[in-house]
Amino acid sequence: MPKLSNPNPKRRKVVFYCDAPNAKKVALVGTFNDWDPSRHLMNHGGGGRWNKTLLLSAGEYEYKFWIDGLWQEDPRNRQTVPNPFGTRNSQLRVVAK
Repeated sequence: MPKLSNPNPKRRKVVFYCDAPNAKKVALVGTFNDWDPSRHLMNHGGGGRWNKTLLLSAGEYEYKFWIDGLWQEDPRNRQTVPNPFGTRNSQLRVVAK
């Protein structure tokens, strides 16, 4: 599940995490970047954990991880919605403070 913080009232900092110890490339894709895997490459941390921080306005977002060319839901986030491809997308709601 992404972690939220409040740097300002209009946009919130959201940190996404993905565990993919054998991955060569991981991207965060979703409605916030038109599902483009080239726009938000994740940073490789220690122990196979990848992360990416975004500033998002209040609203609902759908997202997935793009791991070496394969789609993956966020296993830490139980909130999902069906997509037109017969699978599910992870869902995140960002609330303004």
